[in-house]
Amino acid sequence: MKAAIDKILSLSEGESIKDFVLSSFPLQLTALITNAALKGKASAAVIKAIFKVISICLFVSDGASRRLCVYKHCIPLCESGDLQTEVASDIIGLLMLETHTLPGSALAVLASLFVDAIKVGEMGNGKSLELFPTILTALAATEAIAYGKGKVLSGDEYKKQLINSLCSSRWDPQCVIHLTTMFRDVPLSPEELQFLIEKILRMFHKLDLQEIPPLVYQLLLLSAKGCKKLVLQGIIEYFREQDVRQKEESMDVEVQTIPQDQLRHVEGTTILHIVFAFRLDHELGREFLKSLKVSQGQPLCPFSIALLLSVARIQRYEEQVFEFLKGAVMKNFKDEQVQQGSKLLQDLLPPCHSASQMILDTVKNSVFGWDHVTQSLVQLGFILMDSFGPKAGPFGKNTEAPTTTAKTPSQLACRLGGQVLQESFKLHEPIRGEILEQVLNRLVTKTASPVTHFIELLSNIVLSAPMILLESSSKVTETFDQLSFLPLSTVQGLLKAVQPLLKVSMALKDALILVLRKAMFSSQLDGRKSAVAGFLLLLKNFRVLGSLALSQCSQALTSSQVQADVHSRYNSAANEAFCLEILSSLRRCLGQQADVRLMLYEGFHDVLRRNSQLASSIMHTLLSQLRRYYEPEQDLLPPVKLESCITAQGDQVFLQEPLVLYLLLCVHCLLWHQSVNETTGGGADDEDEEDEGGFQDELYTVLDSVTRRMIKSELEDFELDKSAEFSMASSVGVKNSIYAVLVMGIYEVLMEYNFITGNYSKNRFQEVLELFNCYHKLSDILREKSGKGRTLASKTPRSLLSLGFVSTLLTALFRVLMWRYTNIPSAVEDAGKKEKNQSMSLLCLEGLLRIFSTVLQQYPTKMASFLCSLGRALFSQLTGGEEDFNSREAQLLVSILSLLSRLLEPSSQQVTFHTFYSQFHHNSDISFSKGLLSLLFSLHVLYKSPVSVLWELCQDIHSLGPTLQRLLSVTHYAARDSELAVPDVSPCLREYISGRV
Repeated sequence: MKAAIDKILSLSEGESIKDFVLSSFPLQLTALITNAALKGKASAAVIKAIFKVISICLFVSDGASRRLCVYKHCIPLCESGDLQTEVASDIIGLLMLETHTLPGSALAVLASLFVDAIKVGEMGNGKSLELFPTILTALAATEAIAYGKGKVLSGDEYKKQLINSLCSSRWDPQCVIHLTTMFRDVPLSPEELQFLIEKILRMFHKLDLQEIPPLVYQLLLLSAKGCKKLVLQGIIEYFREQDVRQKEESMDVEVQTIPQDQLRHVEGTTILHIVFAFRLDHELGREFLKSLKVSQGQPLCPFSIALLLSVARIQRYEEQVFEFLKGAVMKNFKDEQVQQGSKLLQDLLPPCHSASQMILDTVKNSVFGWDHVTQSLVQLGFILMDSFGPKAGPFGKNTEAPTTTAKTPSQLACRLGGQVLQESFKLHEPIRGEILEQVLNRLVTKTASPVTHFIELLSNIVLSAPMILLESSSKVTETFDQLSFLPLSTVQGLLKAVQPLLKVSMALKDALILVLRKAMFSSQLDGRKSAVAGFLLLLKNFRVLGSLALSQCSQALTSSQVQADVHSRYNSAANEAFCLEILSSLRRCLGQQADVRLMLYEGFHDVLRRNSQLASSIMHTLLSQLRRYYEPEQDLLPPVKLESCITAQGDQVFLQEPLVLYLLLCVHCLLWHQSVNETTGGGADDEDEEDEGGFQDELYTVLDSVTRRMIKSELEDFELDKSAEFSMASSVGVKNSIYAVLVMGIYEVLMEYNFITGNYSKNRFQEVLELFNCYHKLSDILREKSGKGRTLASKTPRSLLSLGFVSTLLTALFRVLMWRYTNIPSAVEDAGKKEKNQSMSLLCLEGLLRIFSTVLQQYPTKMASFLCSLGRALFSQLTGGEEDFNSREAQLLVSILSLLSRLLEPSSQQVTFHTFYSQFHHNSDISFSKGLLSLLFSLHVLYKSPVSVLWELCQDIHSLGPTLQRLLSVTHYAARDSELAVPDVSPCLREYISGRV
């Protein structure tokens, strides 16, 4: 064999070469090629020599047949896997160079050979596929090829049939990547390319998961020919299906086909490939964003969101990506809200895919090494919070509720941003410092806008990962240094958010104490108020078990005495010493401005509720202040020294001492001690018990005396009467206004004190009524002065009545309402009518409407128990006869029902409409009918389609004739308030119309 090879290589052109080659084909020469290829020596040279010999054959057809024989032999030889990679590459490269010498018929045979080999799965390593594009290119350039029996096709048509046959057949999964790579070099028409890509995308499900990233890479390179949108959509759809399957299988580990970690790593690698392709092919990136915008975010899934976030790291796409995500999130929340509010839409449309859940799933998935996603997650979270956070209302105040009770799409989007940041903080250590730094920076810099959402985020991070946050405690300490320069609301929110950390970090607590001590002596009023807010917050949260000895309250403690065991869950002794130190610091505030003392007294009230064991200490402080303004002579009127509560600077008059607040706080401390004694049968013992008892007795004496003398006092005793001036234009008017606010506050505090301590005694109730009469008299004077064009010194003061007291009154009112509906005879009802023709029932209904409004806003979860007892009574009022009908009462009942209807779910079956229909022919009140129709429309909008209803309603209105103008306002009002639909109310309208004509 070696001699034969040497002979071929050494022979010169001539007849002897022809004879040798022609006589040796095909067996000897193919064996010669195989032997040379296996040995890896001069295989390409042998084949080249053979081709050279063939090229000088006298007959072209003979030369072509022998060339074809060499191709047929070399292609499977390279696919066999027996050759070295370099040898196979040399052979294929040589065959590619010689392809142009083959006639069309030979090219057709070779192309068919490749197609048949692919169909039966004989393309093992795909090495010879590098030759296939060259063959197809040469074939497409051929003018005519004999096909079948007497048929002739152009080379291009023949190539199309081959590709169609190839893409229609079954592919061996092992060949998919090789074929995709091969088709990059094949000239394809747009239709052929689309057919091919659809075939490759279908093969995704037949490949091992680890083969997906390299296939995606080749597919992206292939997309340079076209069909970019199809490629990207197919890749995203595949991983969306994998995510769905993963969720379905997550409940049963035994049936999981793909481990979660493996899927996530494959997704991460695929995303990297796509982003790399976008960097090289900007048209591919633009097509991706364009397709998402056109579809309005419908294909969004955790994979596509992660891809978008990775693409956002490319500067040219950053702004577009985040704008798109913002819009998609808002649209999704709006769609969800509309669909949840309509039974009709729920029946017609499939459930909305939750964008918030998909984004949160992306955060969870990013834990599997998606470093290219995490940074954009942080950016997205802050963009959502900055864009949809609460906006400043009048005077810079926040008018929106916390995101925990988010209802509007903007509030939900803001809450989503916080959830993204919170989860990212817990999962990814490298970005924790950045998240915390950005949150704290916003608290410090955004002083002109609300930052409640960032405070809430910080609080959630502290609660969910306190030990992790301690790793970045230095950033929190740096923020403490800015407390004196921050708005008071921000200071209170910040300190409340980080207070759990103070219990486990002595360093953080010591740093805060130092900052607050410095702020107590700040030249700025806001700085001192921030110090008070901080100290009060600490008092509320460092609970004390057992009572404090009053003798300890005046002791000055050093920081060395306030040591806590950070490994202990609760250390009462350390908390007790800590609270005593704070109380000692706060006593310095008693000599500062009224605003500081006002905050201190209000804060003491909250401290008393949260840390009740400090009541004795607080009461000792307040009683010492009260003695300064109380007139001990029992015969002197009035009992308080109001002139000591104000101060003047030139022509300006200011409130110096918020007397009413610490009087109120004294009452609450006293009532707390009373409730403790009634519950436990006594308080502390020995010296503490004697001290506390002495303070209680003195407070009871003072409050009883003030009550008695305030009732006896006339308004002239306070220099307040109908002739007094309350104008803001003079210092006298300002002084009188301050006096009026103080006196009205004292009346309120004494009313609550006497009501609670009176134990329903007749004498105490009489005193409460007399105090109220005094309050009402002064209130009327102020209202009268305001009505004559004069402005009060300040807005109407807020009520000082506590929630517990108001709750007691509301409970009594509720019992009166129920009793009235069941027990009051009509004779008593007539006798109880008030001025302006307002009956007792009307007054009760107005109160009931306000109660429902309050409960619905403040305690929505407790409405169910309210409805259980009142629903039947309310409905019975609508079904009474005409002789019992009262227009105003009926309108109030409809208003109550409209308020309660907001609680109904669209799919609820708790409302029956025939109860309302019957009212139209019984009653002729237009206002009542308008309210009832409005309620019907708002309810029917949740259930029915508007088309048939509108048609019937138009018929009814058209048939009214002369009464059309009379009822036009009713129907217009209802149609205006119902944008989506109008209910099928034609029966009740006919009855109503017939009764009116």
